[in-house]
Amino acid sequence: MYIARFSYAVAPVDRQRAMDLIQREVDAASSNKLRARLLVPLTRGPGGPALQFEVELPDLDTFEQFRERGMGSDEQTSDWMHAFSEILICPPEVELLRVENGPPAVP
Repeated sequence: MYIARFSYAVAPVDRQRAMDLIQREVDAASSNKLRARLLVPLTRGPGGPALQFEVELPDLDTFEQFRERGMGSDEQTSDWMHAFSEILICPPEVELLRVENGPPAVP
């Protein structure tokens, strides 16, 4: 399993709008049968993201599919990306992580 984590930098005045847009992303992931969540940092270091979106993926192909058509149609995804880009301070940071289950249990 993999996790894709998107970190977003937005101005405090745009925080609620960003949360609404990320919630649409969470809902779109859920409609595609993916587990996703909006993460709101309670503490953060200098330059840390204001908000994060995280989605669990069964494989890396699913990541590409979600990025290209996450909101449904190409047009819906494009409209969402355009609206979000208006409030982003910088491009989102994207991390792909592999979930490590650890070594097998010794019988």
